[in-house]
Amino acid sequence: MTGVLLTQYQGTIVGPVAWILGKIMNGIFNVLNAIGIANTGLAIIIFTIVIYLCLLPLTYKQQKFSKLQAKMSPELKAIQDKYKGKKDNDSMLAMQAETKELYAKYGVSQTGSCLQLIIQMPILFALYRVIYSIPAYVGIVRNAFYPLVEELRNTNGAAEFVQNLKSAAAYSKQFSNELFTSGNVDYVENTYIDVLNKASTADWNSLSDKFSGLSSSIESTHTALNHFNSFLGLNIGDTPMYMIQTAFSDKNFLLFFGGIMVPVLAAFTQWVNTKLMPQSSDPNAKIDPNDTAAQMQQSMKTMNIMMPIMSAFFTLSLPAGMGIYWIAGAVIRSIQQIAINRHIDKTDIDAEIAKNTEKYKKKMEKMKSSPQMNMYANMTTRNISSVAKNTTVTSVDVDEKVANSRKVYENNKIRKDSLLAKANMVKDFNENIKKD
Repeated sequence: MTGVLLTQYQGTIVGPVAWILGKIMNGIFNVLNAIGIANTGLAIIIFTIVIYLCLLPLTYKQQKFSKLQAKMSPELKAIQDKYKGKKDNDSMLAMQAETKELYAKYGVSQTGSCLQLIIQMPILFALYRVIYSIPAYVGIVRNAFYPLVEELRNTNGAAEFVQNLKSAAAYSKQFSNELFTSGNVDYVENTYIDVLNKASTADWNSLSDKFSGLSSSIESTHTALNHFNSFLGLNIGDTPMYMIQTAFSDKNFLLFFGGIMVPVLAAFTQWVNTKLMPQSSDPNAKIDPNDTAAQMQQSMKTMNIMMPIMSAFFTLSLPAGMGIYWIAGAVIRSIQQIAINRHIDKTDIDAEIAKNTEKYKKKMEKMKSSPQMNMYANMTTRNISSVAKNTTVTSVDVDEKVANSRKVYENNKIRKDSLLAKANMVKDFNENIKKD
């Protein structure tokens, strides 16, 4: 029953991160189960809070970067205007040098915001993967599918029927995989768990009608999953779209209201979250194609517009549990953003800039006084010329040295036209010059 958890995400980067987050999710669910409230919706909210608290230091650095960038935006624009239209190499190098110095003055990196986002992205993608496939990471939820999946594996026609369920569309490749067709026990059972975990109430009803002999296992499994997935009167295993459709046929106002509110709240909380984020620069300002950070900020602005729309669209067709994750994440980020904004507003930005400027000056002085910098500084054309004057070699000397080197190797066994012979001649010639 344990086997290889093939339902876990196997990506090279996100996969290991999802495995770690899955351990955290499993621990949270075990604690909730121990106190008698094993609920998937509550576990998702707590899990999201824990992860975003862990990401708080990176979030703070990112927002501080945006605040400082907004402060230095006029100076950055002045540099860009100064070199506007100048495409020669000297101007481009001068512009890059001044831009670099400006970023150093404010104590931020030109790619600082990008780096923090790059670190956060695998974690956030892994967070989504864990919530999307909870049975793959949470043992208690996974065990609820037994003995049903074992019985389905040994029932004729079960594979074809399960494959035709609506929830199986995302896992069509698993049914054609060689491990499935060859009857690999772990792979077949994990595929059934993947599909049944996303199955709607209608799918469960059709499964019960088709395999009446398994009705006891089907009912007990569905009841256990309903217990885990029941949140605020809704089954978060169902999609909001299914809730809305069912509400019309059953005349269930609560179900209709829940189906509407999940995507609406997902979009609204995302919109609030984007509005709370500090603007790093003038939204109407033109973006310099050579400014990586500015381009990244522009991309973020576009994403901030699209995110609320995307949230509503995706949460409408995904299980409501994903909608809860979307809403919880946006609410937590908004609370964090308010706290971070207040903290940064209390910070003396001018004092921070003065401190960073002083650090930059000390760093430059230290670099100038370093042995490496002195070594390169002393390598002037005067030094090179003086060396050349002290090493005067006439054409007669050269001919004589070459002749001597050739005689050395004429009686050797080394083949005269070989690369080794030529290299040795050059070596002897250089050594003879040094002796003189």
